Amino acid sequence: MLALQLSALLTILPACLQAARILAIFPFPGPSQYINVVPYLKTLASRGHQVTSVNAFPQKTPVSNFRDIPIPEVFQNYNDIVNELYVLHELNMWQLFSFINKFFVNITRSVLTNKEVTETLLPPGKDHYDLIIVEALRSDAYYGFAAHFNAPIIGFSTFGTDWNIDELVGNVSPLSFSPLVTAGLTDRMTFGERVTNFVDTTISWLNYRIVHMPEQEKLYEKYFPVASKRVQLSDLNRNFSLVLLNQHFSLSFPRAYVPNMIEVGGLHISHKPAPLPKDLEEFIQGSGEHGVIYFSLGSNVKSKDLHAERREVILKTFASLPQRVLWKFEDDQLPDKPTNVFISKWFPQPDILAHSKVKLFITHGGLLSTIESIHHGKPVLGLPFFDDQFSNVKQVTRAGFGLGLDHKTMTQQEFKASIERLVREPQFAETARRMSDRYRDQPMSPLDTAIWWTEYVLRHKGAYHMRVAGQDLGFFAYHSLDVIGALLVGALLTFTIAVCILRKVASLAGFGSSKRKQKVQ
Repeated sequence: MLALQLSALLTILPACLQAARILAIFPFPGPSQYINVVPYLKTLASRGHQVTSVNAFPQKTPVSNFRDIPIPEVFQNYNDIVNELYVLHELNMWQLFSFINKFFVNITRSVLTNKEVTETLLPPGKDHYDLIIVEALRSDAYYGFAAHFNAPIIGFSTFGTDWNIDELVGNVSPLSFSPLVTAGLTDRMTFGERVTNFVDTTISWLNYRIVHMPEQEKLYEKYFPVASKRVQLSDLNRNFSLVLLNQHFSLSFPRAYVPNMIEVGGLHISHKPAPLPKDLEEFIQGSGEHGVIYFSLGSNVKSKDLHAERREVILKTFASLPQRVLWKFEDDQLPDKPTNVFISKWFPQPDILAHSKVKLFITHGGLLSTIESIHHGKPVLGLPFFDDQFSNVKQVTRAGFGLGLDHKTMTQQEFKASIERLVREPQFAETARRMSDRYRDQPMSPLDTAIWWTEYVLRHKGAYHMRVAGQDLGFFAYHSLDVIGALLVGALLTFTIAVCILRKVASLAGFGSSKRKQKVQ
């Protein structure tokens, strides 16, 4: 009832708030990131705000109050980059973070050199915007749009948070229970894992400061020459009004947040599943009592590109199962496809997971897929490939609603045994349903929450009253290293003075004693 009342309240807010001009920058070439955020942007447009979206996936049909600025340049060499992700485990940590930073520097440059961006957004005085919303993912230079338009800025993080996102709003990130996203760790770390997390995070921080930021500062000064003379990029990085996180404590683990850091995990999920296409529904209904398994490796990993030997393991396993299988496969034909397998280049994933006959989700472990599995209460078999997928699958196994396998080494027997266990043992489905209940038990839907806080920032002209003082402190002051250093220097000086005094006293005492001895003689 409370959720309905709050949602109803949202419907009357446009009458109380002047329509704003909003510039949104989400140019990442992986479609899952934009799938996550586009319902949020479209909802803002439906509420009367004029939204300009800089992105790689423009709308196929016009949307009222919504203007696309396509950035096709970000797709240059993208497939080659995705293929390189498979060998990231061969790099040391410094090389890994350099690879990541180079990738995002190239994306940032693609945005700032795009013809429509340079002609309509970058010229001084050409246009104005009341709010900037950016994907806060190592593309610091286009935070310059906030200074360029003298507008507040909201960050959106599609993977939750890490030390880099936390720094935008002065949030606390104790390394003792805040693992690096790429580390494949949970918040319950052993001593050895905490050492690894500390070292890896330190390397990430140093690489960001030494390698990444100088490149971003060059881009900022080149493409925002007027704004960069007024505001340094290091100040923009600490001037965010709000950060929205695609995360929720029921999905991962609880942690502390400052007031302007808001969890909105799963805002892309519709709460009213749409009917499935006729052929898909008939295939699912024909599964009988055994039900259906849904298999997808997401938008970046292509099933068609799997090594032939890996594909054979999967095919033989599926052929031996009593369940029917929906497989997201990017080619029209799948050689040796079993009769119980239905392939398609695209599936309406949330609608499929909502179906009562779907018994298991085999996934790469991307965050959107993990959230969708929890929302719909489905057990998971995770086959992680890179980035945060390892951490997500580890959380799944720790929570007890799924299992994980190494896709590079798993045998047919291991793959089949894991599937059978997840389908037959009831505790996995029961845990998934409990996780779903916890996640859904929120006063407002994630999308309504994101909209409310966005318009809160607009209503209060940036809502700078929510900013913690830590946003204005440098690294040494924020961590009290200057205080610790001063105390150590003070203690050292006190100790040195005390030693000198004691030596002087001892010397004087020794001198007096020798005089008395001479007198006695």
